[in-house]
Amino acid sequence: MTSMDVVSLSRLQFGLTALYHFLFVPLTLGLAVLLGVMESVYVMTGREIWKEMTKFWGVLFGINFAMGVATGITMEFQFGMNWAYYSHYVGDIFGAPLAIEGLMAFFLEATFIGLFFFGWDKLSRVQHLAVTWLVALGSNLSALWILIANGWMQYPVGAKFNPDTMRMEVSDFMAVLFNPVAQAKFVHTVSAGYVTGSMFVLSVSAFYLLRGRHVEFAKRSMTVAASFGLASALSVVVLGDESGYTAGENQKMKIAAIEAMWDTEPAPASFTLFGLPDLKNRRTNYEIKIPWMLGLIATRSIDKTVPGINELVGHAEQRIRAGLIAYDALDKLRRQPSDTERARLDANAADLGYALLLKKIRPDITNAASDEITAAAWSTVPAVSPLFWSFRIMVGLGFYFIALFAVAFVLASRRELTRYRSFLWLALLSLPLPWIAAELGWVVAEVGRQPWVIEGVLPTFLAVSSISAANVWFTLIGFVVFYSTLAIVDVYLMLKTVKDGPPAGAAPEQPKLRLAVSPAE
Repeated sequence: MTSMDVVSLSRLQFGLTALYHFLFVPLTLGLAVLLGVMESVYVMTGREIWKEMTKFWGVLFGINFAMGVATGITMEFQFGMNWAYYSHYVGDIFGAPLAIEGLMAFFLEATFIGLFFFGWDKLSRVQHLAVTWLVALGSNLSALWILIANGWMQYPVGAKFNPDTMRMEVSDFMAVLFNPVAQAKFVHTVSAGYVTGSMFVLSVSAFYLLRGRHVEFAKRSMTVAASFGLASALSVVVLGDESGYTAGENQKMKIAAIEAMWDTEPAPASFTLFGLPDLKNRRTNYEIKIPWMLGLIATRSIDKTVPGINELVGHAEQRIRAGLIAYDALDKLRRQPSDTERARLDANAADLGYALLLKKIRPDITNAASDEITAAAWSTVPAVSPLFWSFRIMVGLGFYFIALFAVAFVLASRRELTRYRSFLWLALLSLPLPWIAAELGWVVAEVGRQPWVIEGVLPTFLAVSSISAANVWFTLIGFVVFYSTLAIVDVYLMLKTVKDGPPAGAAPEQPKLRLAVSPAE
């Protein structure tokens, strides 16, 4: 059996690199669309200040985009380095969205980003505006294909196990493409990126207003950020509800763990606003609940139950036993082809992955005892406390963003952005919060999927490469040093650009005075 040290280190390495990479992705998504909005205003009005705004925020976008590319490329290499069996087992499905992302989205974005920076004097206004929106489109398409791949890991549809090749293979690519989990994750993640971009513009603009610098530039930028940010923050909450529903349909254990709900409640289930999960006694203490809320989110009904952890563990135990039948049939089929064994395998193939959970306990899983099957069933419960708190902090921040952008929108509408310095300080200090929310969202999505690398199909501990822990340590340290260096460079360049500010000419044009009478008079 593969050393658990290698599994833990490989998970740690991919988790850290993903968290680093996700520092840059949301801002890229948000700023790309904001650039399109600002330049659209410039094209419609012809006012130079909007052009200078697009250029200034475009420089910050370019810095962040370059760092995102550098951190993203190494992530894909890890599938071959640390997750070789995963790549072999599901590469037929998982590889297609990644390849399309590279060919369709990344090259579209990379091609037009050069025209964005160097085409101001070579393209007409409308042509350059089209380039800017194509950059934004490329950013969103890139996120779409990545999240289609990730959504399939959460809810593996459109594929089936082939006993002849011992791999998962595509059976319906359209089902993979229109996976409901992937679609929900895409719109939710992209909206969160828009919030991040809006908060970045809002906070930097607040900094300028507090310093009394570039006031007109900052007020216009803040107005755009407040309007776009409010719409995006509202979308995040609404689309997050959709993500909760899809998880309630397809990842019931994740929902139960997020809620620390050990026992199934009568329908409709209540939502735990606050509580202290007690893992030892498998209960949650000091609960404050909102009646009906969880049932409405997870089932969109008042008569369907949301199963608790204990019930789901019992269901997992049944699936393990069915999976053992499939495993035994597969073993016999590989030794001696038989229609009877193939029929047994086909009838229980959906549960084969659950039987593989036993390989963490013993190599000869067909001889597993009842207590070992029970232990394997309990391994399907992800880390409850991190999920419980990560979700609540993320949701709390989401409602905070709505309130903050709503206040900013009202002040901008009344032309009172410079009146309340306390609000400007609040906007400035809120700068890191969207990244915290985004990272916590990633924790909820990925930790909630454990112990599966492919939900219900392939346990994480079986997906790693046959390499030594020393090799993983070496690359892990290398990635941390490299990514930390990039993060420091990114922050330095961002701070330097913000400190320098927009060019001195980025001020609104003063209206020309017109004489009331003709000079002849």
